[in-house]
Amino acid sequence: MNNIVAKFVSVIIPVYNDRERLKLCLTALENQTYPQELYEVIVVDNASEESIAEIVACFDRVVLTTETRRGSYAARNQGIKIAKGELIAFTDSDCIPAADWLEKGVKRLLSSTDYAVFAGRIDIFFKNTNRPTAAEVFDKICHLKQQDYVEKHHYGATANLFTFKQIFKEVGLFNARLKSGGDANWGQRVFAYGYPIIYADEVRISHPARNSVAQLVKKAIRTTGGTFDWNDRRPLKLKIKPPVRSAIRKTLGDRNLKSIWGKIKLTFIIIYIHYIRLGETIRLQMGGESRF
Repeated sequence: MNNIVAKFVSVIIPVYNDRERLKLCLTALENQTYPQELYEVIVVDNASEESIAEIVACFDRVVLTTETRRGSYAARNQGIKIAKGELIAFTDSDCIPAADWLEKGVKRLLSSTDYAVFAGRIDIFFKNTNRPTAAEVFDKICHLKQQDYVEKHHYGATANLFTFKQIFKEVGLFNARLKSGGDANWGQRVFAYGYPIIYADEVRISHPARNSVAQLVKKAIRTTGGTFDWNDRRPLKLKIKPPVRSAIRKTLGDRNLKSIWGKIKLTFIIIYIHYIRLGETIRLQMGGESRF
């Protein structure tokens, strides 16, 4: 640990019906370079319809708890409540932490008194590295831009986030009623409280890109609802005009899609998701409830 005093860490993972990817995540956490006696992994089953207990039973050092209130932020709050660690690390069931994730994360968190929260790097990977789908490319260029989140918006995505448990006692837990955007809401509360949030490029996890338009639509609906709820259901600005210029610029600037057909599909996905968000915003403003 290079003269940094090691401390006990609680890793919190909310999960809903994600058995196979959870197993990969837990395997990566079992093989960390950080001393095994100095961390616990808390899996919070968020009312899954699949048997999460069967997966957790394969790992001796994993603690399983449940949160019946639907929502990943409610689940994370449950994990925080039972966490034994002075330090808290968050990741998700579909993430694969690097082998030195905890070691570098603890070192970074304890190396300075200037901040109490940091967000690590999120590497988006494709199912087929050499032949990504247009949906996967959209996901990579539009989502989980961790450094931008930190530097422009003062928060970090909970796919890779480290902090002290004490911070939750001072600032409060995540907003459990939010279906999306709870990490942004909490991070900006932390920042307003006077704690800077930094980006740590060397603390890395990998995250699979969404590889279908259906998955992108589901995320667009969820994040639109999260924004609406965060703003206390006040009317949101409607962006009627499709982002044609932006879509073409992003498409032409992307090096992952080699074929013209792939670039055309990406352009249409960008415009299509824009209208999905627009339609969901209208539905919410007409009295609809936000959806997962």
